[in-house]
Amino acid sequence: MVFKRIRAIVLYAPLLLCVWSVSAQNVKLAVMPETPRLGEAFSVGIKITGAYQAQLRAVLVNAAGQRLNSAPCFTVEPALAMQAAILSVPSTAQAGTARIQIESGATLLAERPITILDRLFASEEISLDARNTALRTEADPQKTRESNLLWAILTHTGAELYTSDAFILPVSPPRRTSFFGDRRIFRYSNGASDRSIHAGIDYGVPTGTPVRACAAGRVVLASFRIVTGNSVVIEHLPGVYSLYYHLSTLNVASGDILSAGDCIGESGATGLATGPHLHWEIRVATENSDPEVFLARPILDKAALFDKLEQ
Repeated sequence: MVFKRIRAIVLYAPLLLCVWSVSAQNVKLAVMPETPRLGEAFSVGIKITGAYQAQLRAVLVNAAGQRLNSAPCFTVEPALAMQAAILSVPSTAQAGTARIQIESGATLLAERPITILDRLFASEEISLDARNTALRTEADPQKTRESNLLWAILTHTGAELYTSDAFILPVSPPRRTSFFGDRRIFRYSNGASDRSIHAGIDYGVPTGTPVRACAAGRVVLASFRIVTGNSVVIEHLPGVYSLYYHLSTLNVASGDILSAGDCIGESGATGLATGPHLHWEIRVATENSDPEVFLARPILDKAALFDKLEQ
């Protein structure tokens, strides 16, 4: 029996040493804001004292232990040993207590409680004609290919920080015809119906209205898609993308580097649309996120995060 115990200690000593070396790290964690609402994005700042090279991941976990959103951490200021991640609360989550976890593989390095605030979302019914009903309901291999391509883009997390500023509106005047998180019922021309949640904001503007990049970034998609029509996707921060749908014209190409305010095309009604408008959407670590939060403040305020980490 003594021999078996000694053998077990020898076998598992490297694992125990590894766990000890990770847990001995001095990890500081800051969250801004600490009370995000349903559907809102927030940033996480991490500082580890001592050499630690493993990839970190920030995870939003609800009170029941379910993982709601997660993203790899990226370097913000190498000289300050500061990393960050940007997450978003799903609009379908439950309000209340949650927590942020910083993980390295299966190892939990740090966690911090936050509070998710509740909010109300509007409801709307949309009647579709035969053409739009078919666009939404009929199977099409090309639609599947387009969806897979977009998902491959949105699941990619680069390392470039193209902007640290608040975003700007992509069109003017900003007459909203649908809002983020609207609970929708589609009434089809064949009498059937379906439910969905609106992923962005719709602006009712005439065809030909200039559409501008909401922030500096890199164009990662600029093409016609069956459902969303002429579409543009721009990468702004690791895991943060803006999407523009139903354009009448495209003025950019994949790979273009843009400044905030650059014209990317003109509004229209291409794809599944009941009239001329711009659909503007923000994705954070693949999750739909309220675009208006990005207008109110920089989503990655490096100075403010660093100050919180130093407290």
